[in-house]
Amino acid sequence: MNWVLIHGERETGVTLHYMVAKADAGDIVAQRRVPIADADTAHTLYGKLTSAAAELMREVYPQLVAGTAPRRPQDHSQASTFGGRKPADGVIDWRRSAREIYNLVRAVAHPYPGAFAHWRGQPLWIWEARVDGEAGTGPAPGTVLRIDEAVTVQTGAGRLRGLRLQLADEQESDAGDWARRHGLAEGMQLT
Repeated sequence: MNWVLIHGERETGVTLHYMVAKADAGDIVAQRRVPIADADTAHTLYGKLTSAAAELMREVYPQLVAGTAPRRPQDHSQASTFGGRKPADGVIDWRRSAREIYNLVRAVAHPYPGAFAHWRGQPLWIWEARVDGEAGTGPAPGTVLRIDEAVTVQTGAGRLRGLRLQLADEQESDAGDWARRHGLAEGMQLT
């Protein structure tokens, strides 16, 4: 689920399949497509997928009980798989585009470990963000451009507005408040 957000997919889905020794390899019983909204996070997408799976199960359960549920073999040549995520996968590379960083932030936001940059040698988690312009370049990626209710940072292509931040063992807070408390100013660099 995290990977579809990281890769900017617009649709995912759920599949009910027969259990076999190899994970996710059994014959398909039924599938349901689930659209991904631009504002979806891992948490909201998980809720959509859970609801879709429950609805699909209610629909096919009578067939499963009667032994008449379909069995469509999977075409494993069409499958894509991605490994498990590690905390280091949440490191923000400011050279990437604002859209790519936004996708990372929403993919690993609560309840996952989060996306983070570094500020004064400590991890700075960005729990919520928005794209603020996807084209063009400016100062070096990672440069703080503006501080208001958010912290706007230059990326490799466009700007990202960090809305909720958290440093090390502190509480998560609104980005503008956090920046003022910590002395983060325009022109400074996040790494």
